[in-house]
Amino acid sequence: METDRGDRWHGELLDLDAYLTRIGHTGERAPTLAALRALHRAHVTSLPFENVDAVLGVPVLVDVESVQRKLVRGRRGGYCYEHVVLFAAALERLGFRFTAMSGRVTLGRDKILPATHALLAVTAADDDRRWLCDVGFGGGPLGPVELADGAAEEFDGWRYRLARRQGADGIDQWWLHEYGPDGWVDRHTFTLNPQYAIDFVVGSHFVGTHPRSPFTKRLFVQRFTAGRHDVLDGSLRTTTLPDGTRTERKIHPAELPALLTEEFGIDLDSAALARLQDGLVPG
Repeated sequence: METDRGDRWHGELLDLDAYLTRIGHTGERAPTLAALRALHRAHVTSLPFENVDAVLGVPVLVDVESVQRKLVRGRRGGYCYEHVVLFAAALERLGFRFTAMSGRVTLGRDKILPATHALLAVTAADDDRRWLCDVGFGGGPLGPVELADGAAEEFDGWRYRLARRQGADGIDQWWLHEYGPDGWVDRHTFTLNPQYAIDFVVGSHFVGTHPRSPFTKRLFVQRFTAGRHDVLDGSLRTTTLPDGTRTERKIHPAELPALLTEEFGIDLDSAALARLQDGLVPG
């Protein structure tokens, strides 16, 4: 019997047909750079980001079977660990080589925060370069960004760039920047230290249960497409366009059911909706 060394992502457990149907991918099923770009874009624009379970105190499981039950077979989304476990299983199944990594979300803040963001560095069979795949942030990018110092990408007006800096400990730190309404902002930093599925279980446990995690305190939902980035942060509804134009307004709890279903593509039962509505401050 083969021993699971912990570096597998259990792509054999993924219903690949169902996953590809869910994200609307009808292209090639091969470990090519073109396929990676298409899969990344389809995943990011089809599956919403949401922390409903963490807010409601429901355990967030990040094994492949649990994640596909929620994100593929259910009309739900998830946070970064769920998205990346699902994407990693698909990539493994299709024959891509990749390394999982953990990042620290910064968003311009000069403060060391816990490494609670999941990412992948992927290599395609027909291309020697490594590509940063960040499918679990909720705000793009639409495609992979070459993992190279100074690499820059623009996807339908959304702009990103990577920088590498050496930390005080001599270890290379990578920074992903995005261009938004206030100019360039560093979004998160990471190292190339490999992470494994069990590491994501530990990270997800903190994000989904710790009282200091922002994801246990308030609802946070995102939907990202080529033309817009929609965010619901508590009761604040924000839409940002690729040119940086931003609109925002407070929503009333009564708006929440239709908003989640119609604009974010998330279906919840009436009990969950009622609990979320009780936690919103009226707009």
